[in-house]
Amino acid sequence: MYDAHHQFDALPPAPGVGYKPQHWSDILENPAPVQWFEVHAENYMGDGGRPIAQLRYLAERFALSIHGVGASIGGAERLDPDHIARLKHLVNWANPVSFSEHLAWSTHDSHFLNDLLPLPYTTATLTRVCDHIDEVQSAIGRQMLLENPSSYLAFAESTWDEPDFLEEIARRTGCGLLLDVNNVFVSATNLGFSPQSYIDAFSVHRVGEIHLAGHDEDHDDHGKPLLIDAHGAEVAEPVWALLDYTLARSGPRPLLVEWDNDVPEWPILADEARRAATALAKVAA
Repeated sequence: MYDAHHQFDALPPAPGVGYKPQHWSDILENPAPVQWFEVHAENYMGDGGRPIAQLRYLAERFALSIHGVGASIGGAERLDPDHIARLKHLVNWANPVSFSEHLAWSTHDSHFLNDLLPLPYTTATLTRVCDHIDEVQSAIGRQMLLENPSSYLAFAESTWDEPDFLEEIARRTGCGLLLDVNNVFVSATNLGFSPQSYIDAFSVHRVGEIHLAGHDEDHDDHGKPLLIDAHGAEVAEPVWALLDYTLARSGPRPLLVEWDNDVPEWPILADEARRAATALAKVAA
């Protein structure tokens, strides 16, 4: 069973990046300024092969964060017991410093949908999400972090603001929070609210990781700006500014640069990590 007093050790308040196999040789030669790595759980649920061997090597030498994208924490149905069993096995042997999942759903009627879909923020949803988080934390025997989503629409039936919804989940379950600053900026642009006001309302004392990523710019059918959380480009300047605003409230936190599509050469990703290190150094000073 999950014990609220048995939590992960803290990741270093330093830059990390998502591990990509094409960067393996560069990391072995010189990983600076990166001090920790994130991997997606679903890529490492097998029993052998090069991916598992590389992850074992990384886990022995770096702080490791495992990020799940397939548990469907917000789904209407029960969690897939086979998926949770594979996740438990992975966490047991990799012994990551952190595990996180999304406030979203991605399964329906035994079908997996290749997207992270939003939820209405209602009391019924809150109860279901808390039950699922309790199940995951009990299975892995440790605290998990829950990530705020990127949103493209709002549900008319929602009765909670997102920061309050996340705070109540954390209060009930003992989970921590993962604050994705790019997701905040994307949602604020798409739904027309102030990203700074969102950060002001967010429970930063519960934040175990902060994430950054690039987004794509488009327009909706009415010609209004529409941002897509694409993870395929450099972090945009307004998101760096929002990070500075966030760190002024939270203080230094583990800071991940995500780049999952159109992955660049290592020097480009390392430059993004250096800029993250600079942002952390400013607030630390």
